[in-house]
Amino acid sequence: MARGPSPEGTVEALAHFSGVQPSHSGSRQILGSSAGLRTCFAPRLACALFVHCFELIACARTIKLPRSMRMIKASVLDQFKAPLKMREYPAPEQPEAGAALVRTEMAGICGTDVHLWKGELPILLPVILGHETVGRVEQLGDGLDRDWTGQPLKAGDRVTWNSATSCGQCYYCTEKRQPTRCPQRRAYGIGYRCDQPPHLLGGYAEFHYLRPRTTIFKLPDDLPTESVIGAGCALITAIHGVERTGLAWGDIVVVQGAGPVGISALAVAKSAGAAQAIVIGGPKHRLEMAKRFGADHTIDIADVKEPDARIAAVRDLTRGFGADAVLECVGSPAAVVEGMEMCRDGGKYLVLGHYCDAGNVSFNPHVMTRKQLQVFGSWSSEPRHLKAAIEFLRANQSEFPFHQMVTHRFQLANANEALATTARWESAKSVLVPNNAPESG
Repeated sequence: MARGPSPEGTVEALAHFSGVQPSHSGSRQILGSSAGLRTCFAPRLACALFVHCFELIACARTIKLPRSMRMIKASVLDQFKAPLKMREYPAPEQPEAGAALVRTEMAGICGTDVHLWKGELPILLPVILGHETVGRVEQLGDGLDRDWTGQPLKAGDRVTWNSATSCGQCYYCTEKRQPTRCPQRRAYGIGYRCDQPPHLLGGYAEFHYLRPRTTIFKLPDDLPTESVIGAGCALITAIHGVERTGLAWGDIVVVQGAGPVGISALAVAKSAGAAQAIVIGGPKHRLEMAKRFGADHTIDIADVKEPDARIAAVRDLTRGFGADAVLECVGSPAAVVEGMEMCRDGGKYLVLGHYCDAGNVSFNPHVMTRKQLQVFGSWSSEPRHLKAAIEFLRANQSEFPFHQMVTHRFQLANANEALATTARWESAKSVLVPNNAPESG
């Protein structure tokens, strides 16, 4: 007949797996010595043994495994156009010098995540998606004690960060000062495989590992997490794009798209002095959000279905001339052809929504020449844009209520539902809350 483990063996095993060494100060210690345990088996101490066993069970339930043995849950994309799968990865024992481990508080579901899931950007799999994240510092590696602005950092601080890092030494980083075009640039939630250590390099996970050179920003207490994630990467993308395009005070601006990028572009354009802003998109709940953010006119693509009709509607609202600037924030190739016709002669056109490759479109270059257009492209953002975004969000919480963009919340296990909700345009902004974090900072 097989025997169960001895009390001594049970204590030694618990001590081994918990990292707690057995005490040798007597049987009243929760993890007492083997000699102490033997005294508990004396008949006259049967009652004491009963109490002691309950103490032992209670202790076993509260013992935390060493960090090296902890497993972190993540939702993983391991096949394009297939459901994300829950996986577990070991937590790092200690971040390397200059790195950090952050407990995920909230992660945004970006439209780019939908494009990535569809395979519209050539990335290596498997990957933990998510490049819009706020979290609490769990551990800091040696040498990392301040954020990008110089504020002190410590465990427990609420932070966000730029999703991508650049090398800082190449031709584009140094000579041309366009670090977004650095050939070594890689983005969290996009450019790192999760089957290689440190694994946790995307927001769809309970914890996020921040590699050295990550530009981290400590968030002010009066700025809600919902505002930061509601703005997401869209706001910093819009700040960069509008900066490159150059809007003038009093410009008439058309924004193609009423999703997060479109709403952000609208907010930036209005704050830059746009006298009139026209937003084209749908569905209706997104256009209602655009009105909250200052849109003077909206055109619902469900009501005005044909491109020619939408172009005519824009001209009717601009004295027949067209807009000074049109900001494409859709990611649909056909929108580019349509949008250029909405510009006035000598106007500006910004292609902002095509981070992923959504395919080709038939296009007549004569339009650009005939209308004497200035056409701009803009890719991602730099750390200074995130700094500007945080200051912008903090100063304009009433005028531009980005916290209201967060309309749908999901647990980590429901990441597929969150992704599908975003793909169907049912939400203004869907988010994951992996650790049941509070609603705001």
